[in-house]
Amino acid sequence: MTNINEENNPDEIKKSDEKELTLEEKLKETEDKLLRSLAEIENQRSRFEKDIKEAINFGGFNFAKENLAILDNLQRAHTSIKNDPDLKDNKDIDKFLKNIEIIEKDLVSIFKKNKIEKINSINKKFDPNFHQAMTEVEDDSTKPGTIVQEIQAGYMFGERLLRPALVAVSKEITNKTPKNQDKNKKNQ
Repeated sequence: MTNINEENNPDEIKKSDEKELTLEEKLKETEDKLLRSLAEIENQRSRFEKDIKEAINFGGFNFAKENLAILDNLQRAHTSIKNDPDLKDNKDIDKFLKNIEIIEKDLVSIFKKNKIEKINSINKKFDPNFHQAMTEVEDDSTKPGTIVQEIQAGYMFGERLLRPALVAVSKEITNKTPKNQDKNKKNQ
């Protein structure tokens, strides 16, 4: 039995057709949402893989940075003991210094195995990405901006900067004519 209202009312027929279109639209909308969700899951998976890889490669970054202090202290101790006037005459100090050198070499070897490399700075052009200028030194023998002294060694951890090298950079020698002499020349 047909409802009289449906046969006689064209608005009811349109609503029925709209419901079917709405179902198709809903299906497309649901499919679109599903595809977007799958894409988001894939993006998230890629980010997680990247984070895991970075954690593996650079997880020891802070540990490595803190261990540089050990190497620095060993080198300072070696230099201090070697240059101490009271200890220079002691024959046993040479054995002790050799032991310190062995420990230093072992630590440097461990660093190299773990992708921690010293930045070679002397006679290189100053690069703010790897160096931190502590002072400028007037020097005619090198181009301005050349590193002439390394105050503290810098290190890389793989492709990342672990610690910048603290350096002294050359600059042009400025003419040191006192201002009073310039005034006196003008007045004459």
